[in-house]
Amino acid sequence: MYLIIGLGNPGKEYERTRHNLGFEVIDCIGDKYNIQLNRKKFKSICGEGLIGNEKVILMKPQTYMNLSGESLIEAVNFYKIKSDNIIVIYDDISLEVGRIRLRSAGSAGGHNGIKSIIANLNSDKFNRIKVGAGSPKGELVSHVLGKFSKEEREKIEKIIMVAADAAEGIVTKGINEAMNQFNGINL
Repeated sequence: MYLIIGLGNPGKEYERTRHNLGFEVIDCIGDKYNIQLNRKKFKSICGEGLIGNEKVILMKPQTYMNLSGESLIEAVNFYKIKSDNIIVIYDDISLEVGRIRLRSAGSAGGHNGIKSIIANLNSDKFNRIKVGAGSPKGELVSHVLGKFSKEEREKIEKIIMVAADAAEGIVTKGINEAMNQFNGINL
C-alpha cells in the first residue's frame, strides 16, 4: 500500500496557486485512475484505489500547508505505512516551471509543509515529487500564493500530468527507476 499525499492549502482562494501544485497533481492522479477523493479522514480529503496492482491512498490535507505532517502521520499510523511507501508531492521554488525532481530523502529546503512532515515522521526518508513553481521575483509569500501567468499555466498543465506519471512510476517500478526516467524532463 502506498500513501500519495499532495500538499496545498484548502479553500477557493488558494486554488491554482503555486503552493497548491500538490493538490493539482493528486486530482490528476485521481482522474487518471478513477479514484474519487470523497472521504474526510486524517484531517484530509482522501480516496482509495489501485495503480497497477498496488493499493494507494490519495490525500489532500486540509490542515493548511504548515501542518501537513499532522494529516500524514495519522494515515501512516493507521495503515502502518513504511516510509518507502510514502510519496509527497509539492511545489518547489528552486525549480523552474515545467520541471519536476524526484528524491527518496533530503532536507525540507525551506518548505514549511515538508518541515512539518519531517517533524511528524521524525525522518527525512520518504519519496518526494517536487514540482517547479519558479523562483520569486519579489516577496516569497505573495509568489507562492500567487497564480501562474498564462504561459506558465500551459507548462503547468503538462508537468502536472508528468508528475502523475512519476507517481505511477514510483509505485510500479520503484524510486530509483522513476528518478532515472523523470528527473531530466524540462518542458
